[in-house]
Amino acid sequence: MSITNTPTSNDACLSIVHSLMCHRQGGESETFAKRAIESLVKKLKEKKDELDSLITAITTNGAHPSKCVTIQRTLDGRLQVAGRKGFPHVIYARLWRWPDLHKNELKHVKYCQYAFDLKCDSVCVNPYHYERVVSPGIDLSGLTIQSTAPSSLLVKDEYGHDYVEGQQSISSSDGHSIQTIQHPPSNRSSSESYSNPSLLASSEPSTPNASSFSSIPVPSTSQPTSLLAASHGEGLLQIASVPPQGTQQNGFNAQPATYHHRPVHNELAFQPPISNHPAPEYWCSIAYFEMDVQVGETFKVPSNCPIVTVDGYVDPSGGDRFCLGQLSNVHRTEAIERARLHIGKGVQLECKGEGDVWVRCLSDHAVFVQSYYLDREAGRAPGDAVHKIYPSAYIKVFDLRQCHRQMQQQAATAQAAAAAQAAAVAGNIPGPGSVGGIAPAISLSAAAGIGVDDLRRLCILRMSFVKGWGPDYPRQSIKETPCWIEIHLHRALQLLDEVLHTMPIADPQPLD
Repeated sequence: MSITNTPTSNDACLSIVHSLMCHRQGGESETFAKRAIESLVKKLKEKKDELDSLITAITTNGAHPSKCVTIQRTLDGRLQVAGRKGFPHVIYARLWRWPDLHKNELKHVKYCQYAFDLKCDSVCVNPYHYERVVSPGIDLSGLTIQSTAPSSLLVKDEYGHDYVEGQQSISSSDGHSIQTIQHPPSNRSSSESYSNPSLLASSEPSTPNASSFSSIPVPSTSQPTSLLAASHGEGLLQIASVPPQGTQQNGFNAQPATYHHRPVHNELAFQPPISNHPAPEYWCSIAYFEMDVQVGETFKVPSNCPIVTVDGYVDPSGGDRFCLGQLSNVHRTEAIERARLHIGKGVQLECKGEGDVWVRCLSDHAVFVQSYYLDREAGRAPGDAVHKIYPSAYIKVFDLRQCHRQMQQQAATAQAAAAAQAAAVAGNIPGPGSVGGIAPAISLSAAAGIGVDDLRRLCILRMSFVKGWGPDYPRQSIKETPCWIEIHLHRALQLLDEVLHTMPIADPQPLD
């Protein structure tokens, strides 16, 4: 193949990769792009017609019709490349078409037979078999991406007010992955009023919301156009919006009075409970930490208080309010004391429906959240991201049904792997390269190593006040932040107990 000619499936992988690399959009680092393209070309080497379709689609920018380009669907639907996990059709659409694409913005074309949403065993990753759609919910008018912003801006003044105004910058300490995902408040439409949360009973069905049904196709009618913008090469994914208009700044009324929700099918709004087991007496328990030390007693929130406020004031705690200001710690440092002064009005945690959880940031400073639900919504591996929630933002951080599916899946995987490992150790799974069954046992060890603690983590939220952690900050772990809370969700733990009784995870028993 000459340099000026387009390669074919008969050419060497290196030549094909080199040609496809020339058409990437630059949103990802060169290393990541090369690894992703090499992986895809190798998978397609035995499917020459599909490889030719890919080459045609990419080198002509979709000018010529092309067939589906498929790879095997993984267990959780995501593909791992260079230590990062993401949905395969999104990865390649970012590489070759839209570098700032978010996973919820893709819709497959009608003639695509193996589109990701069709749930086939194979997934089409042809970028020209998908269209980008704009989803309601976030106002674009205030978004500007500054690719040259130094990452030091993220840590320069952590005590400065975190209100989002006008121009937004996106930066990172490393160009290979998104580490901090930012959630400023959205400008909501007035098409649907938001009721006072304190009037919502815990038994009421969950209100439909944009986050819950992001995978459901919703027609854009009169809703405000919006877009989730991400710069993966810059290392941060940031949701930008204009602060809501006409809001009060006195007391606890700094949040907007109306909230927009996506339309949704009625049957989703009235889903039957996951379990018929009675709801627990307390819907969550909250432990407060300073660095790696718990301070004070764990605070339990009764199920008849669906909304609880965690703030930095000194009133006695009880019922629906946990005041951190009145907790003493003889080992408290000056840095911790200074951070505690900025907790202020703190956050509101709201339990909706059977056990979904929403957070509202009432403080003048952002809070930083570890949430497996938000990780999955952002296309990240669980525990792979830190979510910065800005003042006045109101966001879903936990989905009970998703958590239940995940714990069932992981428990079943661990149980099957443990059984297979036991059989492999006994030599009952012969295979190439195995010596008495040892090699297969080693390959199964990771899956068999899933334990109860791993499943419990699915039922826990962590949240740091004022100070963030991760590559964009001086602190690498939440246990290095001055003041943070850990929230145990009791309904989820109750469901986990049921799952473990159904399929107990136990160490492989010695064979007789």
